[in-house]
Amino acid sequence: MASMIFSDCSTARLLPLRCHFSCTGLSFSRRVSLPLTSSSLFLPSLSFQPHASSTFVSANMATESSAKIIDGKAVAKQIREEIGVEIARMKEATGIVPGLAVILVGDRKDSATYVRNKKKACDAVGINSFEAHLPEDTTEKEVLNSISKFNEDPSVHGILVQLPLPSHMNEEKILNAVGIEKDVDGFHPLNIGRLAMRGREPLFVPCTPKGCIELLHRYGIQIKGKKAVVIGRSNIVGMPAALLLQREDATVTIVHSRTNNPEDIVKEADIIISAVGQVNMVRGSWIKPGAAVIDVGINPVEDPASPRGYRLVGDVCYEEVVKVASAVTPVPGGVGPMTIAMLLSNTLSSAKRMHNFS
Repeated sequence: MASMIFSDCSTARLLPLRCHFSCTGLSFSRRVSLPLTSSSLFLPSLSFQPHASSTFVSANMATESSAKIIDGKAVAKQIREEIGVEIARMKEATGIVPGLAVILVGDRKDSATYVRNKKKACDAVGINSFEAHLPEDTTEKEVLNSISKFNEDPSVHGILVQLPLPSHMNEEKILNAVGIEKDVDGFHPLNIGRLAMRGREPLFVPCTPKGCIELLHRYGIQIKGKKAVVIGRSNIVGMPAALLLQREDATVTIVHSRTNNPEDIVKEADIIISAVGQVNMVRGSWIKPGAAVIDVGINPVEDPASPRGYRLVGDVCYEEVVKVASAVTPVPGGVGPMTIAMLLSNTLSSAKRMHNFS
């Protein structure tokens, strides 16, 4: 993944680092092709309907404007605490503990880090962790055998295949092998199909889009009747985010790489979700005053002042947008922490459903 550096939203420098999360590349001034990766990286008992008791009220105020800073880290912490309480209640009543299995193929350091972080998150809330770590040159059949074992294991309630997979494997075939009742990533075609249809309910919703909607609810941001624009149309975030907004009775437009005059379309939106993996694409001039902005992009940019030599920024020019929007997510600390929180939520939901526990 190549991303860019910025200091004042006007300069950029390429940095060849692989992102934690990226979507289909998108540029409106020129054609850009970016690789798609995902850590795959959300609440059964925590409804998407906004309730006064669940609205997150401790919003920080931006120093330069009236925009609320949507603190995904704090919301995710609150959700993890709620999940922990539910897991303890379930264990006390039934003796059942939710279980999450992760299949990791190869020795990519970033993938290993993501899997380790998921295990820590599971341990913190009381979810049992299972892992199948297979070598880079493993066969597709061996991966499918691991999935089959977890599909049949009653102590496993969720299965996650860590992406990306080695190039010699058929990713679609492997993901489709995960039983729909354990598809906590929400990527199974039947789950996506149900999400798209009125009157149908998916067993699981993809974690990152689900986290975006949860943030809007917890901050009391109205969706019904509003104009929403999703920037990006990936299967992981853009498409399911648009479907979720539509389910919430928003009027939804998707902006993509073939969209003409995207800034004009975005400027009409009351709610914007950007998920394209391109630094500073969404400028302050694109934002209607008072709009809510959810920035899904996580891009590494060169920063000599950082101990790591880089820092993470989003798709949105934060310094400009915070002066115009009514609410905005920072990067890091916005959508990112919500993804794993929603994965834990989906795993708990699966365990409850399998054991008829409410």
